[in-house]
Amino acid sequence: MSEIAQTKVLPQTHTNPLLRPWETPHQTPPFDEIKPEDFLPAFEQAFTDHVAEITAITHDPATPDFDNTITALERSGKLLNKVSAVFYDLVSANSNPEILEIDKDVSLRMARHWNPIMMNGVLFGRIALLHDNRTSLTLSPEQLRLLDRTYTRFHRSGAGLSEDDKKRMAEINERLAQLGTTFSHHLLADEQDWFLELAETDHAGLSDTFIAAAKAAADERGMAGKAIVTLSRSSVEPFLQSSERRDLREKVYKAFIARGDNGNDNDNNAVIGEILELREASAKLLGYPTFAAYRLEDSMAKTPEAVRGLLERVWQPARARALADRDEMQALIAEEGTNFKLAAWDWRYYAEKMRQAKANFDDAAIKPYLPLDNMIEAAFDCATRLFGITFTERKDIPVWHPDVRVWEVRDASGAHKALFYGDYFARSSKRSGAWMTSLRDQQRLDGEVAPLIINVCNFAKGAEGQPSLLSPDEARTLFHEFGHGLHGMLSNVVYPSLSGTSVFTDFVELPSQLYEHWQERPEVLQKFARHYQTGEPLPEDLLKRFLAARKFNQGFATVEFVSSALVDLEFHTQPAAGIRDVRAFERQELEKIGMPEEIAMRHRPQQFGHVFSGGYYAAGYYSYMWSEVMDADAFGAFEEAGDIFDPDVAKRLHDDIYSTGGSVDPEAAYIAFRGREPEPDALLRRRGLLDDAKAA
Repeated sequence: MSEIAQTKVLPQTHTNPLLRPWETPHQTPPFDEIKPEDFLPAFEQAFTDHVAEITAITHDPATPDFDNTITALERSGKLLNKVSAVFYDLVSANSNPEILEIDKDVSLRMARHWNPIMMNGVLFGRIALLHDNRTSLTLSPEQLRLLDRTYTRFHRSGAGLSEDDKKRMAEINERLAQLGTTFSHHLLADEQDWFLELAETDHAGLSDTFIAAAKAAADERGMAGKAIVTLSRSSVEPFLQSSERRDLREKVYKAFIARGDNGNDNDNNAVIGEILELREASAKLLGYPTFAAYRLEDSMAKTPEAVRGLLERVWQPARARALADRDEMQALIAEEGTNFKLAAWDWRYYAEKMRQAKANFDDAAIKPYLPLDNMIEAAFDCATRLFGITFTERKDIPVWHPDVRVWEVRDASGAHKALFYGDYFARSSKRSGAWMTSLRDQQRLDGEVAPLIINVCNFAKGAEGQPSLLSPDEARTLFHEFGHGLHGMLSNVVYPSLSGTSVFTDFVELPSQLYEHWQERPEVLQKFARHYQTGEPLPEDLLKRFLAARKFNQGFATVEFVSSALVDLEFHTQPAAGIRDVRAFERQELEKIGMPEEIAMRHRPQQFGHVFSGGYYAAGYYSYMWSEVMDADAFGAFEEAGDIFDPDVAKRLHDDIYSTGGSVDPEAAYIAFRGREPEPDALLRRRGLLDDAKAA
């Protein structure tokens, strides 16, 4: 038990809100009542209840059938799911030292709880018996899918291993849980510890809206009256794009790419090395040559070779485009009368100058027309026009931070569908990035259970009384995460394990990336892109310039992503014993692919939370690009119909993609929607790289 748990004593009048029925609207978590010290007792009870439920299944004397084994598993662990969802929401979005200390304890306990369940020989025997005889059982398509996914999950967790190998697998899982938590805590600490205070003389090139956001960030850290750059991407990238102070750009850039790699107590290099060794060991226990081979077998891609083939197909044209842009920017530097060599901290600054020169467009011109509230309204309106759902803000739902907003979602008939939580602003208690998660998933196993869906972003907050103004990239991020949110809100399945985003990693990004297309459509921007002060719509000329500039700098964007995905793949393909020095391995792999020295990976290993804070995207960061092949092709269905809100196409999109969760094989789901497999060149065409690919 943690030191905190031993020393904290709750008052006698306090009853643990996590262990009683929630009498809040729609049985939502009573965040205003929950205290950090409530979690360990709640987890203890949840673990005890879940073990009893699993024991009842394994000791059932009746012949195994779908109901007493698979359905019983689906009904088990309700309290654990409930407590975990609340806890991990706070860990990610509103942590404090006490919560983070508890997280260290809980991550180990969670592994120790799940290991004996997922490697339970008796339980797996019941599941395997049903799986072996599945063709003779009278099951619905969703039940067959659930049986297959349950068998696969247990098999891939080591349920069929020898007792000695199970013991070793359990040890590996426990250690990996600890290491993943350590990695994320290190990264958060490095991000919290660093900031750059801006003096009045440091403002050259920075917009008024950026300065307002920098002052809001200082206020949030208790530095009223000052202005700071933080290591949130929403602070770093606009600073690098607009600051005229090259020395400060260098300082901010180097701090940003050094997160988790500073040789201090938060250094992640040793953590990465141990994670890679343990992942490889777990894969070999299960009979796979590498972790990537293990990981990708249960995906759409199937093999590391298929992933590498996609990434290399995109890499060459993207690199060629980036190098051509680099040479143009170097010429621009020379034209200005300076003779320094373009560096990584210069790229965004000179790319923006080049975009202004070529397309007569810059982000600063359009940001006043992209206030956060308008973009939220645009995302909602598109969902209403596509799927008939409506959104009404609720002020009576408890939240974990005053900035969080909640909307009730109703279907076309007016019936309650979901609650949607939006947590949009950066703060020091929140990890970086943007994500979708849930507090409760949709299911119909025991009556209709409506989901509680969360979007978390890290946008810069506006000054007091002023709105948050988004860049085009941030507006796209909002639509991306809302696409994930729709995947959860529109889910219509019976079984919780198949709900919403419970799909292959390289399919899960399809609903989110597809939804981005609507954000940049003229029909949407003309309606919702309005000046935050005057309410005037986006001028036609500026709209045209924005649309023309969309594919600008795509070489850079593609290079920084694909390099990250390739290095992720190599980390999990090459022998871990040969990766003694993470930095050296990173350099070696980037040299191998000819990485331009003026561009850094989007996520250097030491801050690659997707891959090392947990295992979800390990050997799977490529998934965004695999899904992009589908999303670029899928939006073509609306374009071919001549209406981006075509009701027939929208119905297929709802029925075949957004509502099916994991109840249908993803390839079958896509073909049902599109009528065919995706057309591979759609991705290159969308990124404006098709001509470069043909030339290569």
